[in-house]
Amino acid sequence: MKKSLFGYGGTIKAIAKSGGWDIYDDKFSEISTDEFGNTLLPVSEFKAENSKLEITTPGIAPSHELIKKAKNLISEYDYFYEKYAKNLPFCIWISGTNGKTTTTKMMQHLLEKQGSAMGGNVGTPLAKLDPQAKIWILETSSFTMHYSNTAKPDIYVLLPITPDHLSWHGDFNEYEKAKLKPLGMMSENGVAIVPKAYEKTPTKACVISYENEADLAKFCGADESEIAFKTPFLMDALLALAVEKILLDKCDVGALHSFVIEPNKLEEFSDKFGRVWVNDTKATNIDASIQAIKRYANKSIHLILGGDDKGVDMSPVFDSLEGLDVRVYAIGSNAQKLATLSEKFGIKCVKCDILQNAVNEISKSLKNDEVALLSPACASLDQFKSYAERGDKFKEFVAQL
Repeated sequence: MKKSLFGYGGTIKAIAKSGGWDIYDDKFSEISTDEFGNTLLPVSEFKAENSKLEITTPGIAPSHELIKKAKNLISEYDYFYEKYAKNLPFCIWISGTNGKTTTTKMMQHLLEKQGSAMGGNVGTPLAKLDPQAKIWILETSSFTMHYSNTAKPDIYVLLPITPDHLSWHGDFNEYEKAKLKPLGMMSENGVAIVPKAYEKTPTKACVISYENEADLAKFCGADESEIAFKTPFLMDALLALAVEKILLDKCDVGALHSFVIEPNKLEEFSDKFGRVWVNDTKATNIDASIQAIKRYANKSIHLILGGDDKGVDMSPVFDSLEGLDVRVYAIGSNAQKLATLSEKFGIKCVKCDILQNAVNEISKSLKNDEVALLSPACASLDQFKSYAERGDKFKEFVAQL
């Protein structure tokens, strides 16, 4: 019987280095081999009856023919949970819709001296993590949790859940179900930090619920005013401190202050005229953009929205604009939908279609006491290779003004 891997991205390639796998991917048109001795096959070659194990890359949707045919399907997390068994490092999972990456990186910043290693959706596959590390800090996607059935966290940190990836999951209920799935798998020794809306979700774990940053600050025994991060990063910082409090019974606010927010998240810069532009290209969902809008609510905002909306209704973004001085510049594959929503909500909108047009249009009227905000609330792959390329092009276009 054969062992099968689905997809040939970073997660699967890291596992494939062990050799002895049959690997199926849509981009394979003929049978070949890789440098590790694995067989690479077209999807049509998969025969479930000949496979004793299947591990999928998280990005493959449940509707894919490989997933439908598989009879022994597990996630990357399940594979390593079973492989290391009792020797698995202490596991902290971080999920939610917006803020996962920053929370994960802040947590690693605080716990690295305790022997932690960081991975998962943040960029390092579990196959590349040190199995001798004391702690694994894992940014965990809804895709991974959908496919996980045996792996479970020792601490689960859940940020607020708002609509995202609906074209993959089918609807919000399924997306939310995936985010809550770990709670039902945790033991009585586990700890879950969850939004108050989910505090009644069945679980054996000890539940710590929060409604806002004030609740988290109270749990940590920290003064919000002493933390050098503003919304939306304040919640990320407090969740990282909350885990430190659980593990070490302390909150090192001073150590957290040396953490640097990664590029492409509310990254402010000025053009040659001294006007403020904000690169928030990593805001690929509606909640991330709503948080960015809140940050600049006291200013006149020139807001660039649009891209691949992943099947999500963008109306909540427009709800958040009520009462604000804002003009929308619509780009991407959903530009017309955004223009229609703008008209419905009574928001001024310029349909620009492409990013450079939006930058040029904003430049015609942007004043020094206003802000130009790229916070698209959408993925970038309709027009760019990645959200990072979208941010780089944004800065490039501004520099050309």
